[in-house]
Amino acid sequence: MADDEKWRQPAQPPPPLFLGEKERNLVKQVNDELIERVIGQQVVYYPIDDSITQYNNLYGEAIEKTFLPPVRVYALVDYQSTETKADTVAGMDKSNTITIHFHKRRLIEDQDLYVREGDFVLYGDYYYEIVSTEWARQLFGQIDHTFEIVATAYYSREGLFDAT
Repeated sequence: MADDEKWRQPAQPPPPLFLGEKERNLVKQVNDELIERVIGQQVVYYPIDDSITQYNNLYGEAIEKTFLPPVRVYALVDYQSTETKADTVAGMDKSNTITIHFHKRRLIEDQDLYVREGDFVLYGDYYYEIVSTEWARQLFGQIDHTFEIVATAYYSREGLFDAT
């Protein structure tokens, strides 16, 4: 057997199977189509305008928030049941919670929108304030590629947020 017919070590390892850019783009395309055309749930997203809003230097919170124009976003919304609490001072208190599953690449790449705590969403006839976010679900187990942003939002009392 000649030396040139022997197996040689490749200079670089082969790309991972089923985990390349084409596969990630396919997952994005399928998710976009399912969320927008089949499921069809949407929220109206009100992002905070960081260039105008004055934040407290110590706490990082803002008393008066200024918002950018609203953006329609297709997402998967999980509506939690209404919770009623009894308070000795104020009486009965009802609260609603929704969990919103945003498609990360659609939101960031296509709509240039970033989900943050303190932003508001309109779902149905009610406004909700986003109180927590998490980057969930890795794509094919790749730590560098997540495809979902999960936001938890609480019902906002009348007068707390004015969309006009």
